[in-house]
This record gives sequence, structure tokens and C-alpha cells, in this order.
Amino acid sequence: MARKKPYDDGCAMAHALELVGERWALLIVRELVPGPLRFSDIKAALPGISSNILSTRLADLERDHIITRRGLPHPANTTVYALTDWGAALKPLIMELGRWAVRSPQMAGGRPMSAASVGMSFETMFDPARAGDVRMVVQLDLDGRPQVLRISEGRLCVKAGTAPAADLHLSGDPTALAAVVYGGLAPEAAEGLQVTGDPALLRRFASFFVLPAPVPRG
Repeated sequence: MARKKPYDDGCAMAHALELVGERWALLIVRELVPGPLRFSDIKAALPGISSNILSTRLADLERDHIITRRGLPHPANTTVYALTDWGAALKPLIMELGRWAVRSPQMAGGRPMSAASVGMSFETMFDPARAGDVRMVVQLDLDGRPQVLRISEGRLCVKAGTAPAADLHLSGDPTALAAVVYGGLAPEAAEGLQVTGDPALLRRFASFFVLPAPVPRG
């Protein structure tokens, strides 16, 4: 598909918008940050996107060297989409954009979140001062996408994978987990969230993340 009319602007930011400024493009990149996905996996994580638009955006991102297609061998025998190294460099930019946007007075809580967006939000909103010298390993298995969160020495690291000896195992609905961490919902009241481990440990974990206050209106 031909690229839409360029901005005719020499600033690199204008070119960035030409590359990832189309609707859904950055959200597709966000979903691929934890690792490669099949077309159906991306579609499931972004239920508002049509199959035709998703196909178009994937083709655009592949043409622009932001993502690549890989064929998985037997027994998978399927195609997955993955970020190129250059595409993966968008992660900190997406995180900073989220940090900026969460202060919007129009930002509404309680909307659906994907497993990738929840994991990235934890990296973005983590407060090292609140965590202090805590050492904790949390296994996330949200919507079937396993991620491991490791907190140590005031740092949080999120990676795809599993940790059998995790202190806390959280599985199920990513939106329910976001409601516990950011909305103050009691873990036992979070429908669709399964907690393996001490619920008090989940409450402590949730205290490490604080959303900034919205900017004043007017």
C-alpha cells in the first residue's frame, strides 16, 4: 500500500509520525514488545481493530522495517510477527508517552487493558522509593502471555517467560489486575483474577505503583 501524503517537514518527528502515526500502529508495536505473536494473538489483544486494518498496519510496519515476519518450525508451523531491533527501540518512547498521557484530565480508568499494556504500565509507573530494598519475583500469566517481574535494589525488570519459584503468581484478566493495582480494588473482589500466594503480598506489590495527578483543567 502506498504511504499517505507526507508532511513535507524536515523534522525527524514528522517522519516518525509518518512511520507510526497511523491509528493502531503504536498499539501493535506495544503488543509485540514482550515477544513475537501470531496474527490471531494480536487481534485478540486489540479487539477493536478489524482484520483488514490489522493486515494493513502489519504490512506498513513490515515495509518500514519496524516489524518482521518469522515462520515457526514444526510442530508450530505458523507465522509470527516480531519487532526488529530498531522497532524494539520504540519501547521507552511508548512508556514515556504513556507517562505523559496518564496525566490527562480525560484519562478514564477501568477500560480494558492487554497483558502487554499492563506489564509495560508496571515498568512505567514503578516507584523505586516505595519499593526500597524489597526483593520480589512475581509471575504474571495474563490472557495466556507469561511474564516475569523481578524487583531488586529499587529496580523492576519485566521479561516474557516463567519463574517456577515466584513469590506471587497472578493469572487471568489483565484489566482486573490493573483495577487492583491502580484502582484500589481488593484482590478478593477482582473477578477474573486468580492469586496464588499471600494476598497481602499483592497489596504490598500494588503499593509500588502510583499514578501521577492529572493536570489541572483550564
